[in-house]
Amino acid sequence: MARKLSKRQKEQRRVVAPGESHSLPEAIELLKKTASSKFDESVDVAIKLGVDPRKADQMIRGSCELPHGTGKSVRVLAIAKGEKAAEATEAGADHVGAEDVIEKIQGGWLEFDRVVATPDMMGQVGKVGKILGPRGLMPNPKVGTVTMDVGRVVSQIKAGQVEFRVDKAGILHVPVGRASFEPAKLEENVKALLETVKRLRPASAKGMYLKGMTLNSTMGPGIHLDAQSMAN
Repeated sequence: MARKLSKRQKEQRRVVAPGESHSLPEAIELLKKTASSKFDESVDVAIKLGVDPRKADQMIRGSCELPHGTGKSVRVLAIAKGEKAAEATEAGADHVGAEDVIEKIQGGWLEFDRVVATPDMMGQVGKVGKILGPRGLMPNPKVGTVTMDVGRVVSQIKAGQVEFRVDKAGILHVPVGRASFEPAKLEENVKALLETVKRLRPASAKGMYLKGMTLNSTMGPGIHLDAQSMAN
């Protein structure tokens, strides 16, 4: 028996025809029409890549500085000592510490969204790898969160840098803003992400790399983008 559509879903289907593809400006216009919740919905993109995540060289992972941020306040933990700890604090890190924060994490404390660590602290961070790893919080040099330049990285994250990693199905899920953003700002954020993802194309990936992409708000339907608009 087919599930009955809610009034909102019926209205969304009237605006967004299932299966139709759109240019990025068209997709953003439709998204703004279907984001009708009382709260400011998050805007996310899902990008299907022509890669095999089982192969180490095709595990796409990276970070991108969105020109206009995500519209979300991000709590940053910096694990560092001495002058590097002071640098992180000055850059706006919400929490800064060393062995003391490792102990707090071991005790169940997880009041942060991103973690930056200096290389000399990674031996300590490894003690909580089983806690941070499954939550996507483990610092990693591939995305720049294991670094001696902690001040710069903390500043970038606070300004709206997003981190992404392809899932087992070869799909990236990345937040790119809020429904209240001006269309031009959403478009610039999406384009910045796409350029970063294109630069990460592995040499071993054959055929079409950007295979599909959808744009959606928290409560809205997935809006398909056409391949040509993604490639340009």
